[in-house]
Amino acid sequence: MAFHAEGLVAIVVFYLAILAVGIWAAWKTKNTGSEGDRSEAIIVGGRDIGLLVGGFTMTATWVGGGYINGTAEAVYVPGYGLAWAQAPIGYSLSLVLGGLFFAKPMRSKGYVTMLDPFQQLYGKRMGGLLFIPALMGEMFWAAAIFSALGATISVIIDINVNISVIISALIATMYTLVGGLYSVAYTDVVQLFCIFLGLWISVPFAMSHPAVTDIGLTAVHQVHQAPWLGSVNSLDVYTWLDNFLLLTLGGIPWQAYFQRVLSSSSATYAQVLSFLAAFGCLVMALPAVLIGAIGASTAWNETEYGSPDPMTKKEADMILPIVLQYLCPVYISFFGLGAVSAAVMSSADSSILSASSMFARNIYQLSFRQNASDREIVWVMRITVFLFGASATAMALLASSVYGLWYLSSDLVYIIIFPQLLCVLFIKGTNTYGAIAGYLFGLVLRITGGEPYLYLQPLIYYPGCYPDENNIYIQRFPFKTLAMLTSFFTNIIVSYLAKYLFESGTLPPKLDFLDAVVARYSREHMDKATLVKSDNIVLNELAPVNPRHSLTLSSTFTNKEAFNYVDSSPELSNTEDN
Repeated sequence: MAFHAEGLVAIVVFYLAILAVGIWAAWKTKNTGSEGDRSEAIIVGGRDIGLLVGGFTMTATWVGGGYINGTAEAVYVPGYGLAWAQAPIGYSLSLVLGGLFFAKPMRSKGYVTMLDPFQQLYGKRMGGLLFIPALMGEMFWAAAIFSALGATISVIIDINVNISVIISALIATMYTLVGGLYSVAYTDVVQLFCIFLGLWISVPFAMSHPAVTDIGLTAVHQVHQAPWLGSVNSLDVYTWLDNFLLLTLGGIPWQAYFQRVLSSSSATYAQVLSFLAAFGCLVMALPAVLIGAIGASTAWNETEYGSPDPMTKKEADMILPIVLQYLCPVYISFFGLGAVSAAVMSSADSSILSASSMFARNIYQLSFRQNASDREIVWVMRITVFLFGASATAMALLASSVYGLWYLSSDLVYIIIFPQLLCVLFIKGTNTYGAIAGYLFGLVLRITGGEPYLYLQPLIYYPGCYPDENNIYIQRFPFKTLAMLTSFFTNIIVSYLAKYLFESGTLPPKLDFLDAVVARYSREHMDKATLVKSDNIVLNELAPVNPRHSLTLSSTFTNKEAFNYVDSSPELSNTEDN
């Protein structure tokens, strides 16, 4: 395949345009908020992100390279098809659920990162533990999509994969470094427009290629391969449900999502943004579905790609760039390449910023340097943006199983962080002992379930498991959801057991080494006052709950305040503007 200078020029122009928008947004950040709130302006954009920009940036966060390429691949692969393309519906439902139940309580209390409520209730130790799976999810996700971008660019314009990965990562890291959330948000607007335009321009040309059969016919009839609508076998129903719940519920507890929620100008806006992004995710998946269907409807031996087909060559994961390269005119394929590049950078920059925000605030500031100046926090964020960006790039270049690592880390977000988030927002009386027990139980159950992408054999063989071609056992039982539910109920049971043992006098107060039940005015609780500003939350909300010996079942387990909160966002907006 020849080197395409025109394609390289198109990519360079696109990257320069993105960088220019990012630098402009960084300049805009400098004129936002007071000098003392610079770090918060970088993390949550001064809390004045409007509906238009907010809707674009939240949509672009989910519509990444993995979302676009993965949807096309699922539709194309014989035996799977559209029935297994779960990401569009799963992530859209995730955003709807996030808007209905999680966005308003998080935004109304004026938190700055997703980990704030955990440290407020469970203390800085637990916040540090929860930072680990959150960081792993963000870093491996960024590495996986950088890797996908390198392969995509190399397919279309035939340049070195490593060079394309490094340049793309440098651009994304650079504008994130100088502008924070403002740069990420405004570049997302441009990137989402490029994704929409680039893919939709490519679809008609690919569909009209002489080697492509009518996709309406191949949807239900076998022509070149099995119908691309696909089906779910009875044996795979539980696996399908397990993966769908992982996408839907596990898509909520990500800092990249809550960063947009917490940057909204009001709690109501945070909800509306979630609903807009849910619709945007569905719309942006349509061209990827069509491209996957086109790939399944193509006689590849009649194209320059030749025989055998991409599935036989084990290039199914690259079906989107392959369709752009071999079924579209050269200049159209460059538009499509710009779309994929935009999709990747729109997700990678969000992950890098999310990881650095959590580290700077929840680990560096709240755990080690409570009296750190705002300027110091800003520099810590800049350094960690560079370090995390470099780490994601290195993993994309060196790791052979980046996607396997990301799958495992995203499972941990679902199994560990999601049940903890439910408890901290909606369940009364949970404490650090329950949180640690739930964390450990969920982690053990997930690891012992095995991971085929990393060639990890399971230690627990659930009903229905079977060996694959590498003799690695695949679980059909929904063990991920089982692990999540176990983590959730373990947190509640152990929390109430610890509370009863200490308050009844069965255990002496000196054994409360985590200061979670008895020592109400410990240093751990005093540290919580630094989590949120006094003008955003009443300080008595930070105080521990007094022991209550006569409680009904419903009042014991349900945090009614989470459902009956008052939207204080107008006041929040006023205080933040002043």
